Amino acid sequence: MARLLALGLAILLAHSARADKLVLVAGGGSGADGSPATEAKLVQPFGVGFHDKGLVIVEMAKGERVRLLDPSGKLTTLAGQLGEKGDAGDGQSGDAARFNGMHSLAIGPKGIVFLADTWNNRIRTFDPKTGIVAAFAGTGKKGFTGDGGPATKANFSGCFCVSLDPAMKNVFITDLDNKRIRKVNLETGVASTVAGNGKAGVPKNGELAVEQPLVDPRAHAVDAKGNLYILERGGHALRVVDAAGRIRTVAGTGKSGMGAGPALQAALNGPKHLSIDLDGSVLIADTENHRIVRYVPGEETIAVVAGTGKKGTAGVGGDPRKAEFNQPHGVIVEPKSRNIYISDASSGRVLKIVRE
Repeated sequence: MARLLALGLAILLAHSARADKLVLVAGGGSGADGSPATEAKLVQPFGVGFHDKGLVIVEMAKGERVRLLDPSGKLTTLAGQLGEKGDAGDGQSGDAARFNGMHSLAIGPKGIVFLADTWNNRIRTFDPKTGIVAAFAGTGKKGFTGDGGPATKANFSGCFCVSLDPAMKNVFITDLDNKRIRKVNLETGVASTVAGNGKAGVPKNGELAVEQPLVDPRAHAVDAKGNLYILERGGHALRVVDAAGRIRTVAGTGKSGMGAGPALQAALNGPKHLSIDLDGSVLIADTENHRIVRYVPGEETIAVVAGTGKKGTAGVGGDPRKAEFNQPHGVIVEPKSRNIYISDASSGRVLKIVRE
């Protein structure tokens, strides 16, 4: 009996040792450029991406910078200036660039960083090899024009999210104020609409996405099967456009709340970002619930990944599900480690869930 009890205890301890753990990556301090990342100051970090030079971070509003966390653990600025809002610097080095409320980023072919320069109504790029910022999509003028033509001559209105498909052939853009998801083909540079008709409303299940309204699309992501997931902030819902172009709602009740379990009965509250995990499930930053959840296709469920739902900063070093966050605005998986990175915007931190 004693031997059985000892064996059971050993198994329990081994299981506990393999538990996921929440770790601070950057922010939460007051240090300037060159400081160790965990002692540095981040101003509303909204998005992160993985580059061979390190972890790339964008700061929104009073931040207005693109930062790099290099392998040595130092945080430096690649583009933009702290607190300097504007729309300048195309064709120039990063320190000459000015941005206006960047909300997300994506790493594309050859390591090019695509930046959702949200309130400048356009997408810009930063090349880490040359240090140059360039225009990619949008004129900067707010409006809706340009489908079927060059993306650089198209008008957008609130570019809140940018991502690429897994094959890195198309750049997708959440054009929030126009209530559309648009894409730009990297080979041709041509812009087009893939979801939304410009009107506000809940789309009908099974209908063509380009013919249906959207409430207020905040973010999107494309999986390996060609499914386009759309996250609706004020719609408190997750929708999907299949490879045939038809849309349906897969999670959320349409009203704010906090739930888990069957996806269409699990309430969300102002969700603002999503990404595809390596198994095809969808990670969601359920922002106003201060948590990260997972939608599992096939099972049609929502499960809590991190956060108690309480606003705060407690829990670093422990179980992610017992931790507190403050309006997380970004979530993404690092492919090699499978660790989940979280941009905890209002706490000025980037954290990661070390998965075991």
